[in-house]
Amino acid sequence: MGGFGLFVTVLLVFAILMVFMSVKSVPQGMEYTVERFGKYTATLTPGLNIIMPIIDRIGRKLNMMEQVLDVPSQEVITKDNAMVRVDGVVFYQIMDAAKAAYEITYLDMAIINLVMTNIRTVMGSMDLDELLSRRDEINARLLNVVDEATSPWGIKVTRIEIKDIAPPKDLVDSMARQMKAEREKRAQILEAEGLRQAEILKAEGLKQGAILDAEGRKEAAFRDAEARERLAEAEARATMMVSEAIAKGDVQAINYFVAQKYIESLKEVASANNSKLIFMPLEASSVIGALGGIGELAKEALNKKA
Repeated sequence: MGGFGLFVTVLLVFAILMVFMSVKSVPQGMEYTVERFGKYTATLTPGLNIIMPIIDRIGRKLNMMEQVLDVPSQEVITKDNAMVRVDGVVFYQIMDAAKAAYEITYLDMAIINLVMTNIRTVMGSMDLDELLSRRDEINARLLNVVDEATSPWGIKVTRIEIKDIAPPKDLVDSMARQMKAEREKRAQILEAEGLRQAEILKAEGLKQGAILDAEGRKEAAFRDAEARERLAEAEARATMMVSEAIAKGDVQAINYFVAQKYIESLKEVASANNSKLIFMPLEASSVIGALGGIGELAKEALNKKA
């Protein structure tokens, strides 16, 4: 009876052990492959899973979350023979656990080497200026090539980013001098444009000033002409009145006319540049009489109007 109890106990322990061996708990974000006598048979997803104990075993434990790998720094010769040092990162995710486990050995190393090789291929076909200014295009080209190459491995390459592109120091110094020269050139161009605009504005101001000055002279000439016209009209009316008075035999009108001409002649002689001292007869009484005649004419004109 004791031997039978021991057998039952051993059998019970063995059964419990088999149960524990058949139940597998897979954490979230992981997948396990199952091998039966060394051959892949199934993939265990997150949660509780049952396998056949003894004949089945867990093969590979794979992380199904997106992962990142650092791409080591390497030197690349560009199309224009410039040596640059490049590094980057690659993001990938396992989509098929069986392929990732059994289609490639050392998956991470394979991805890194594939990315490094294609970095040399893609960036080596471009000039240095293109490398520095078209990084997004480089990332896109690398992603297309690497993702297509790794598709048979059951993975999806989601992003490839070039972290740093470091040209040689002498090339960096040359580029800095070139950028400085370009900035100085733009500054000189802007200064020249400013001077040009200033000259244009100054010329426009002078032009407007000349136009306004000409307009002013035109207006002044018009005013002078109008004044002369009015003066001529007044003189014409005065002459007409004197002529009418002379025609009527008015002696004082005749005296006024003679005195006027006499005074105008004296004015011209006195204003001559070569006249220093003048001796000529002057009858003051005649001039005074003529002025008296002017007064009489004015009185008669006022009496007529009245």
